[in-house]
Amino acid sequence: MLQRLLIGTLIALMAGPAFADIGRVKTVTGDASIERGGELLKAESGVTLQESDVLVTGPDGKLGVTFVDNSRFSAGPDSRVELSRFRFNATTHDGEFDTRLRKGSLAIISGQIAKRKPDAMKVRTPSSILGVRGTEFVVEVSQ
Repeated sequence: MLQRLLIGTLIALMAGPAFADIGRVKTVTGDASIERGGELLKAESGVTLQESDVLVTGPDGKLGVTFVDNSRFSAGPDSRVELSRFRFNATTHDGEFDTRLRKGSLAIISGQIAKRKPDAMKVRTPSSILGVRGTEFVVEVSQ
């Protein structure tokens, strides 16, 4: 019994964390935070991001993020951005990137996922779904 427990523990440790880092906060100005699993984390340069995180900026907040596929986001003041789905294979560059902009503004420079397969990156708003076809664009959702 003890041997099975030890083997199970070793396998769990070798498997690593349940959530992989998908990106990193690069710049923060003003009030900005990250909602993760019911907790509110202060957004600071160097903080890693995970799938399902929500980026939130206040009235004076701005947040710059770089993802592992080299996509870059810049969230403007009073924004709420949900990182709904992110999958990326660094070898083949295949992946899927699905984001929801609930409010505010989001400037995007697409990375390897969209370059490999343009319809693999989507930005959803309350009234539309944008399939990324170009490499740079801005989306804004009014209150």
